[in-house]
Amino acid sequence: MNVRNLQWMLTMLVSSCIPLWLSAQTLDDATIYRKADSLIALMTLEEKVNMIHASSSFTSGGVPRLGIPELVMSDGPHGVRMEHGRGWTELHVDDSVTYLPVGVCLAATWNPQLGYAFGTVLGSEANARGRDVILGPGICVIRTPLNGRNFEYMSEDPYLISKMVVGYIQGVQSQGIAACVKHYLANNQETDRFTINVDMPERALQEIYLPGFKAAVQQGNVLTLMGAYNKFRGQYCTENAYLIHNILKSQLGFKGLVMSDWGAVHNTMEALMNGTDLEMGTDLSMLPNPDYHKFFMGDTVISLVKRGIVPESVIDEKVRRILYVMYKVHKFDSLRPKGVRNTPEHQAIALKVAKEGIVLLKNDQHLLPFNVKKIKTIAVIGASADWKNARAGGSSQVPALFEITPLQGIRDLVGNRVRVVYASGYRIARDFHADPAMIQQAVEAARKADIVIYVGGWIHGYSDAWDDNAFDAEGVDKPDMYLPFDQDTLIKAVLKANPRTAIVLMGGGPVDMTRWIDQASAIVQAWYPGMEGGKALAEILFGLVNPSGKLPMTFPKTLADNPTARFDSYPGKQGFEYYSEGLFVGYRYYDTYHVQPQFCFGHGLSYTTFAYEQLQIEKSGPDSVTVRFTLRNTGSMAGAEVAQVYVHEEQPRMVRPEKELKGFQKVFLQPGESRTVTIRLPRSAFSYFDDHRMQWVMDPARFDILIGSSSEDIRLKGQVDFE
Repeated sequence: MNVRNLQWMLTMLVSSCIPLWLSAQTLDDATIYRKADSLIALMTLEEKVNMIHASSSFTSGGVPRLGIPELVMSDGPHGVRMEHGRGWTELHVDDSVTYLPVGVCLAATWNPQLGYAFGTVLGSEANARGRDVILGPGICVIRTPLNGRNFEYMSEDPYLISKMVVGYIQGVQSQGIAACVKHYLANNQETDRFTINVDMPERALQEIYLPGFKAAVQQGNVLTLMGAYNKFRGQYCTENAYLIHNILKSQLGFKGLVMSDWGAVHNTMEALMNGTDLEMGTDLSMLPNPDYHKFFMGDTVISLVKRGIVPESVIDEKVRRILYVMYKVHKFDSLRPKGVRNTPEHQAIALKVAKEGIVLLKNDQHLLPFNVKKIKTIAVIGASADWKNARAGGSSQVPALFEITPLQGIRDLVGNRVRVVYASGYRIARDFHADPAMIQQAVEAARKADIVIYVGGWIHGYSDAWDDNAFDAEGVDKPDMYLPFDQDTLIKAVLKANPRTAIVLMGGGPVDMTRWIDQASAIVQAWYPGMEGGKALAEILFGLVNPSGKLPMTFPKTLADNPTARFDSYPGKQGFEYYSEGLFVGYRYYDTYHVQPQFCFGHGLSYTTFAYEQLQIEKSGPDSVTVRFTLRNTGSMAGAEVAQVYVHEEQPRMVRPEKELKGFQKVFLQPGESRTVTIRLPRSAFSYFDDHRMQWVMDPARFDILIGSSSEDIRLKGQVDFE
């Protein structure tokens, strides 16, 4: 075992002990409620109201007289955001942190244990920066490839989201920091996000869009939740009676606090009565000295209570939830674990996630991995090869301690043994069109090189800004799936000059590859892989690491193949968007409607091969099944395979997708090694939501159990009968 693997195992061992220690130090809920009620009884109405709205851009109000501090928050689905003082004044302090790979890259690992490790880094570093709440994870379903925030989210599949989100939340909260799952609900586009009114069939809500949040609450025990900007069925999400009062708090039993997204409250009475606990935001029009008491949940609430319009008990309940979170994160004692940032262990986790999240999409003629011993000259082409992403993307920007770009990672790996020639080939500018001189320079470099590594794709935009060059960022959606900056022209020219070219694509999702994919032998999806991303990418390209990432979303050939295009349901028209594709999101659509994608859900190649053998399916109860099979590494290189289990109902009473993911396991195997994989499928794996009876049901029917390497690559098939 090498030193790095030993270090990784020790890191995981230490971090796995933290939740046991912390849980032993945490008060039980009954005790917390008694303490909270004792404090509430001592508060004036004005003090209570001061706690249910912001007191600065990233704090909510406290009660100094009673020793109740402010609750301090920070953005950061993949790293703690740079410091912001009151009124958004930038503070000149050392606020550098670990820049983790983005959420979609984490999901592409299909490794819930890494989700936990990822969360411990965020929690520890938020703690070290004096925060109480980290505003992540983001888990909105990836419905359309155009959504500019897909990079922050995880998957098109509710089951994969559910499995990954729980580890993330538990990792964060193991450090005495509250996670904040967001954006609840249906924030699936940035276009018109402040005003769009979303509706969908009830089955789509229950089966596709809610399960991740349900898992976050009931399995992850998440302490805070953020409402979305958009409306849902005519009422803003943050103050939506059905979503927050009926489902989240009543049905799912959420105990923590519901906060608004920044500036997402629009009506005092609806916010008060429908479940909003904390109004956050910054009134930019009032800078440099905004008056937070003028928020919707500020002084107006005092007047409403004193006039008898709103019972004071409504305010008490909100304060109780805020205090509940405060006790859980040890605001009133010194038992919170000591936070650290920028440690070698944290950087190792960032590297590990990148290594497992990068996806090998295509590898014809086994072009990859490159053999550095047989190469004299490498041409690295593409502006993204030397572009840093950490400080862009909107609210998820991260003040990274460092960021290894793909170009640096390649140079560091090959050292002086190989000559590396770099040509950008294009400029990052929205109005850029193919520049013959730049293309010619890139073509000449490609022609003279033994191999070419092209690095392109999407970008967040320029640092510290939402700008016209942003494609993957808060507040913007992509206009289409075509590569920006006229990259298609460049790629075709480079491939013609040197077919020994590996195409590396950065970004939060798919691009239209139809203009050049037939000529490309190797394609790698690198996402935004964090501060160690360039190193991870280089190690994969040159075979030091065997790729094991799998797509957490379907890559369509063209935008017209996406279900939102087929059903004409994106973007919304006249401020309204109905999700007319219903259940048929992602692979559920492609499989059921027989539309061939470019790369299917769950797809990801390896430098080795795996055999699936000896399937056994046994009923483990009246409505559950245990699936066993043998997975064997039949190649010559150690590697990991994500074995995926899908369920198909043969004759459903109501319409169901062709197949649905209901189980998976990532298995690491040495050459020739085999292992028995056991996956239990509970009743929920066979159930669907009956919108006539408004309940989950399971038909007495025959189900196919499909096991494979992706949603298309099914290796084993069996049946189970519940008739």
